Amino acid sequence: MVTINSLSGGKTSSYLAKHYPADYNLFALVRTNDVNCKFPDEKVRQMVSDRLGIEFIGTLEEDAIIYTMLDLEQFLGQKIEWVTGKTFDEIIKLHGEYLPNVMQRFCTTDMKIKPLFQWWINNINEPVEMRLGFRANEQSRAKTTLSKTNKNGLLEFKHIVGNSKNGRNKWKLTEWQKPVFPLIEDKIFKDNILEYWKDKPVRFAYMNNCVGCFHRTPALLKLMSEKHHNKFEWFCNAEKDTGYNVRTFKNGTTYEKIKNSFKQVELFEDDFNECDSGYCGI
Repeated sequence: MVTINSLSGGKTSSYLAKHYPADYNLFALVRTNDVNCKFPDEKVRQMVSDRLGIEFIGTLEEDAIIYTMLDLEQFLGQKIEWVTGKTFDEIIKLHGEYLPNVMQRFCTTDMKIKPLFQWWINNINEPVEMRLGFRANEQSRAKTTLSKTNKNGLLEFKHIVGNSKNGRNKWKLTEWQKPVFPLIEDKIFKDNILEYWKDKPVRFAYMNNCVGCFHRTPALLKLMSEKHHNKFEWFCNAEKDTGYNVRTFKNGTTYEKIKNSFKQVELFEDDFNECDSGYCGI
């Protein structure tokens, strides 16, 4: 069975790629059309466009993730396959101007899982062993993932395979990956991973995933609004464009309110860790 390492740009999945070599390393990049979020280095921006086979303007993750993946490929000495789907801007329009939230995480499906699946269709098209970077203390995440497998122990993906006579989409469930968790099996914890990367030539973002990920706490989102103003403004504008105070990323508040909150509190980067951040779940 072909093996694939699913990479997110974080230290854990990068550790996985280094210590558990696979036939392929896959990374899905979240893109935006917003020129206010344009990646600042024109040469690197073109390099990313060439890898993706589509114009890269910018990402709604931290820009550092681009350097992470370029550094990591050199460090591994093995090619990393970059994939991407529609931009976040386009995804929102496709979903009728609704925004993703904790109940409807279509952003992960459309911008992470779907592009990976499409690459799999085009290049392999038979079940693979997908290594996921869940650490030894994340067995609940692994159990949740395994609970979604079918009787053959494989995850399925629902996708369009054509149109019926009445013009409606024809859908199919396709088996495509067997999820495995090497770090859990080998009892690798966060401290093992942090210690490993201390002196290695790979640049990492403060946190991976989107700057405005709705899984993040309001305090962390406030910090992100200060560290990445233009990217956070994209999330604020997305709420305004789809009905301010009507459709929001987080229940009970808006990103504009979060941006203007905590006026009397000084926030430090060390106040947070990845437990505050949420994850894309791939």
